[in-house]
Amino acid sequence: MDILLESTIICPTCNHKAIEKMPTTTCQFFYKCENCKALLKPKEGECCVYCSYGTVKCPSIQKKENVCG
Repeated sequence: MDILLESTIICPTCNHKAIEKMPTTTCQFFYKCENCKALLKPKEGECCVYCSYGTVKCPSIQKKENVCG
């Protein structure tokens, strides 16, 4: 199975979309929307902003190696 390294983050505040490259060795806990400047953090039970607001889950979840939590 190929691991996807790009995800589109969709801001829940302003609905702005940005394609971002995901880190492969750590999880990203915070993300600042480039449009409205909202600081996103993972939803409860999620490991990172990509799992909460991205179109693709983070690499560790894709590999089923939840190193984030």
